[in-house]
Amino acid sequence: MSMPRQGGFEGSYGGDNARLKDADKMECKICWRVYDPAEGCDYWQIAAGTPFSQLPEHWRCPECDAPKHQFMVSQDE
Repeated sequence: MSMPRQGGFEGSYGGDNARLKDADKMECKICWRVYDPAEGCDYWQIAAGTPFSQLPEHWRCPECDAPKHQFMVSQDE
């Protein structure tokens, strides 16, 4: 069992966009909504094909209004 790094949690990208791959699906750790870059985000009018790392800083979870740093890399493929 791996231990989370100090100041983070398992799957966290820690706000460091360089740690993300363009195809990474991101999951809100509050409401579990998944951001899939292949689909984009209709609520925020984000085009399909937009990686999570390229979302605007003001983007928030369309389900629960959580900020971007509350998302983690989804382990479901």
